[in-house]
Amino acid sequence: MRVTALDIAGFRNLRPLSLTCGPGLNLILGPNASGKTTFNKIVLGLVRPDAGTVSFDGHRINGASEYRARIGYMPQLARYPENLCAHDVLAMLTDLRGAHVPRDEELVELFQLDAVMRAPLRTLSGGMRQRVNAAVAFLFRPDLLILDEPTAGLDPISSSTLKDKMLRERSNGRTFIITSHVLSELEELSDRIIFLLDGRVRFTGTQRALKESTGEATLERAIAHLMRSSPVPTSTPVLSITGRKARA
Repeated sequence: MRVTALDIAGFRNLRPLSLTCGPGLNLILGPNASGKTTFNKIVLGLVRPDAGTVSFDGHRINGASEYRARIGYMPQLARYPENLCAHDVLAMLTDLRGAHVPRDEELVELFQLDAVMRAPLRTLSGGMRQRVNAAVAFLFRPDLLILDEPTAGLDPISSSTLKDKMLRERSNGRTFIITSHVLSELEELSDRIIFLLDGRVRFTGTQRALKESTGEATLERAIAHLMRSSPVPTSTPVLSITGRKARA
């Protein structure tokens, strides 16, 4: 998937940038108002650039919607109708996607959601809602998963279960875009670090390269080092995401 973002109407927090996300775990970090949410909105088709192109596997999709069927999205806070239960949500989404689309219900089982599938969502704890949120993101075997603060609100067992699932799906060639502030939770989940500050890319590379370049021992301290001292890079504004080839 390839996106070229030059100018985004009404959004001052994402500047021209050059960025590539390939298969694996792409961890996008940055403080509030750094451009992470705007980035996600562009990929999801919720924000359209004034200039530039958006393409998926080489095909331009500006204004199209079909490519979204290949994306799984886990927002930081999912807002489903609270009178529905988890079973209703999964059934509704299956009707929208089509019953012929293969489903991955591994997280439903691992999170033991069967016990609460018929309970109204308004009665569930925040952590249980987050489990439902994660199960929905993986449900239709997407090629690209966008996860916003995926471990927020999860207990240690559920957090480990989700991270193990992400690692398994990475080995299957899926592309992840993960945005988070909780660096200690996701330090083990990064093939590539992308650090945004003031709407610009300040660093792209491996976690090891980041720690070596900053002289810091942890991801959290390395990012803090960048926030204090990194210069603004100059580059051609290109943003690209490469996912798996479309399934036959």
